[in-house]
Formats: sequence, C-alpha cells, structure tokens
Amino acid sequence: MKVALIMIICSQVAGECMKPHLLSHHDTFYDCLIAGYEEAKNKTEELGKSEVSKNEIVIKFKCYYDSNEPEKKMA
Repeated sequence: MKVALIMIICSQVAGECMKPHLLSHHDTFYDCLIAGYEEAKNKTEELGKSEVSKNEIVIKFKCYYDSNEPEKKMA
C-alpha cells in the first residue's frame, strides 16, 4: 500500500486553512515524511517572507496509508 502525502496551508491571522491537497504517493512512510518537509520548505520559500509573515502562514502535512492507491506489482 502506498503512503499519501497531503498538504494543508493555514493562516493564523485569518484562523482558516485551505482544503487539504494531495501532493504525491510514496513507497514508505519515511519517504513521505522527507518529501513533506521538503515540500513545506519549498512552498514557504515560494510564498516569500513578506506573505508568510503578514498572514502568519503555517504549512502542515500528513502522511497516511492510502488503501485507494494499490502498490505496483513487479513483473
């Protein structure tokens, strides 16, 4: 079973979060976590210091086993 990575972007100023967004699937929980930290860092840098500071943006992510995404069979 694959591990799904979802990201949630929140504004502490507005007290709201966007809907969770499925980013990718991974072979292991570890790989999902590493990808989550990298994606959160990249998104933070993409938004920029001013936007993140002004809206107190917080990026959360979650890894979970996705029963809807079967593992690929080896030939």
